[in-house]
Amino acid sequence: MATESTRKAPSFALSLGVFAVAAFFISYGILKLEAEAHMPILAAAVFAALVGRFVLGVPWKEMEEGMINNIAVALQATLILMIIGMIIGAWIQSGVVPGLIYYGLMILKPSVFLVATLLTCSIVSLATGSSWTTSATIGIAMLGIGNGLGVPVPITAGVIISGAYFGDKMSPLSDTTNLAPAVSGAELFDHVKAMVWTTGPTYIIVLAVLTFIGFRYGGGTLDASRIHAIQSFMKAEFPISLACLIPPVLVIVLAVMKMPAIPGLFAGLFAGILMAFLSGSGVGDIMNVVQNGYSAGISDEVANAADVAATAAAMTKAGIVGVTPELGKEVAATVSKLVSRGGLQSMMWSISLIFVALSFGGIMEACGFLETIIGTLTKGIRRVGTLIAAVVGSCIISNIFLGDQYLSLVVPGRMFRNTFQKSGLAPRMLSRSLEDAGTLTSALVPWNTCGAYQTSVLGVGPLVYGPYAFLNWGNPLMAILLTYMKIGIYWRKEDGTDVVEKKDTFEL
Repeated sequence: MATESTRKAPSFALSLGVFAVAAFFISYGILKLEAEAHMPILAAAVFAALVGRFVLGVPWKEMEEGMINNIAVALQATLILMIIGMIIGAWIQSGVVPGLIYYGLMILKPSVFLVATLLTCSIVSLATGSSWTTSATIGIAMLGIGNGLGVPVPITAGVIISGAYFGDKMSPLSDTTNLAPAVSGAELFDHVKAMVWTTGPTYIIVLAVLTFIGFRYGGGTLDASRIHAIQSFMKAEFPISLACLIPPVLVIVLAVMKMPAIPGLFAGLFAGILMAFLSGSGVGDIMNVVQNGYSAGISDEVANAADVAATAAAMTKAGIVGVTPELGKEVAATVSKLVSRGGLQSMMWSISLIFVALSFGGIMEACGFLETIIGTLTKGIRRVGTLIAAVVGSCIISNIFLGDQYLSLVVPGRMFRNTFQKSGLAPRMLSRSLEDAGTLTSALVPWNTCGAYQTSVLGVGPLVYGPYAFLNWGNPLMAILLTYMKIGIYWRKEDGTDVVEKKDTFEL
């Protein structure tokens, strides 16, 4: 058996082979066998570890440390994940999310719904700095509104993701917006300013596309009977009032006041718990909902009624009038599925996936496979556009194979930092590119921490909503295109200042 002193560096061919086999394990398991992502990723991790140990002689201790260090990077994210699970349960029980859906159905029309969803989610995510908080709160509400307006769930979910990750990328309160310049050597607000060059045009294009889709799809009409039915079920099952705005506004205000994410989210949780208590929920019921999530009552009873007569009787008992039994049964099933969610335990699936994915990423990084591939592919690059494309590609590869948004910023950031310094490009060019690809494409990978989380919250996965997350896949393309067009390229001057120039070549 190889010893620590005989450890070898992986060749490009071996690294590429390990990636290919790992990709096969993951894609075959998820797409062909339709298995959950955990076991395919675990199989890929075992394979990578065996190659690292017996072919390269990498000590197990180093691979174990790689796994532990990677998991440590995401511990704050998993804490936030658990808190948000509790928030969802409490906000549903207290009528916050149902109330947002109820009032939203009164003011939105199909023709403007998609644009309104993008703008609303963008504002909330900018204020909170969190895509996760945005999708778990206002995002769920918009899903319910979209259901009432007849907009397909995949389209609504994709637009929610676009808006949520716009703020995650652009807000100074966001962890990724601070992490990217930190690993690149850029200043925070220089980084934000640089991102406007690529994100601004992309956002405008997305708005135009959604406006076109909205008019084409909605036709300026809405199903009034279906909206009335949803509102009736919401009002029958939950305490609906304008007080539903208090918890989300509180979270936004605290974020603007620069309160850290975890205490700010706890404040929103306690506000929801207090509202539930004041509306008549018992302490035991609230604790159960926060732990295990909300289980639909009236809507579930109607949805599972044996026949038309039983459906009509259940609706009459709940005080639901003006809704036919057939429509009531259909809408009840939709409402039941929408509100039966949340709770601390609902997030354990995602957290276990996060740990498995990060363990795999730790092994890949400890063995040097990713660094070898990226180092080989970027050798000889002398054009800025090609270098930016390499960074974008490495971020996407990291999101796929390392399984975490943070790692897709940290690993490529470490690898490319010296290259950017030698090229004369400003550090903000690297930090901008990391966010253009690393932050945004993380939600498009099913087994990535972000993709797994959004699946838990929205109920549909990246393979379903991905095509409609226009900002998330459009921004990386825009970043490469504009750079090749010599637009928005920052160069570092000798005095340490940055200047935009139409220069697209460099020497190392």
